[in-house]
Amino acid sequence: MSLECKKKTVMRRRMEESPRSPEAKIGMRVEDLWDIQEPELSPNDKLNACFESIPVSAFPLPPSNQEIEIKSDATLAEAVKILAKHNILSAPVVDVDAPEDASWIDRYIGIVEFAGIVVWILHQSEPTSPKSPSSGTAFAAAANGMTSALELDALNLGSAPTASGNFFEDLISSDLYKNTKVRDISGSFRWAPFLALERSNSFLTMLLLLSKYKMKSVPVVDLGAGRIDNIITQSAVIHMLAECSGLQWFESWGDKKLSEVGLPLVTPSQIIKVYEDEPVLQAFKLMRKQGIGGLPVIKRGGSKAVGNMSLQDVQFLLTAPEIYRDYRAITVKDFLTVVPTTSDLITCKKDFTVKELIQLLDHKKILRVYVVDDDGNLEGLITLRDIISRLVHEPHGYFGDFFDGVLPLPPNSRV
Repeated sequence: MSLECKKKTVMRRRMEESPRSPEAKIGMRVEDLWDIQEPELSPNDKLNACFESIPVSAFPLPPSNQEIEIKSDATLAEAVKILAKHNILSAPVVDVDAPEDASWIDRYIGIVEFAGIVVWILHQSEPTSPKSPSSGTAFAAAANGMTSALELDALNLGSAPTASGNFFEDLISSDLYKNTKVRDISGSFRWAPFLALERSNSFLTMLLLLSKYKMKSVPVVDLGAGRIDNIITQSAVIHMLAECSGLQWFESWGDKKLSEVGLPLVTPSQIIKVYEDEPVLQAFKLMRKQGIGGLPVIKRGGSKAVGNMSLQDVQFLLTAPEIYRDYRAITVKDFLTVVPTTSDLITCKKDFTVKELIQLLDHKKILRVYVVDDDGNLEGLITLRDIISRLVHEPHGYFGDFFDGVLPLPPNSRV
């Protein structure tokens, strides 16, 4: 037996003797599959083959308290409270009018994301253009049966100052926010009802959807029960990878420097930034306009990041706007001073390994990390999606007709 084989055997024995998490057991399954792959395959092709052989039903289920569903007749205010209470970014929406024996595709009308509600909220600060009947205010109001200009003007939302500290207080106290149902904004859902996997679909399919196809989460459906069995997120996959530390296949990939796997994908010139003296509402609008989930905060006149803002941080304005009651203009700096530490700026250096980066992201429970030089200047941005995209690749013709029948993204979708 070669020295490498002996070393691998000892490492494997130690891991089997110690308690392992469900995620680590998936990694051990990959390890077993790795050993039986064709020797002429490249390491990347071996990983692809391993993940193709594991069904998504093997992915650990979330805690029972995370199996949250939102009823289609819930108001936006109620949906925001549910998402914030359970500290989740999205939840499936159940059609309250669906029969008991409905199939999953009839039972659910989609997945509502916090970002989707945020986008709808941000549209309320923009004047309604008579030439744009699909604008956020007109769309939601029309869905609620309010069509006249007088009714829209009565909301006092379209002309709200974009930096006013009272904007969100006015908004969440409005009838529009309290009465609009989740089903009324279904046009903002990314998928309608949504793109789901069956329990028999592979890990490779799931990983590609979360990376190349830019899905934030992938629902797994139990066809027999007609219900969502699991929702796999990018964060859950990163946690699984972190738990694979010590396994040969993971170490051989994880020990590589970021540059060896082509990271960061986002260069300094491509990073969308916001200055700390800008209105916080403008920062959220910028994220919505650019279709990004977060951005670094830069001090005026400098190039160093002093903070980070995430689209999900808007929940603090929606769930506790009273903390801004004394502000006439909430700047980004003001916002970062008051909100909890979810907006901490987390950085790494270019000489980090993939393993170090995964462990950092998993430990901090964050969605992105900024690459900086020794002086703190931005050199790039890495997201969870970027890391997953370096783990697997899509074989030619892999999906075939997989996407056939999936309803296209609605024209007025903003998510």
